[in-house]
Amino acid sequence: MSRRRGIRVTVAGACLSAPVVALLWVPWYALERPRLAGVPFFYWYQFLWVPLSVLCMIAAYLLLYGRARTGVDSRRR
Repeated sequence: MSRRRGIRVTVAGACLSAPVVALLWVPWYALERPRLAGVPFFYWYQFLWVPLSVLCMIAAYLLLYGRARTGVDSRRR
């Protein structure tokens, strides 16, 4: 595995683990305030991670398979 590929795999892993860590660390966000439109922080923080998780997954996919979709074979040079 090339160094550049290793860095991409590491960053993709960080993108995929960020939502897991952010949502499993419950004492950090088990708060009632600040409120957003009357909704306690505990709830809107979790809902915020739904689109953020999608963005993290898209970023990880593009890091790992972005060039494969363009038809460029990275092994041929």
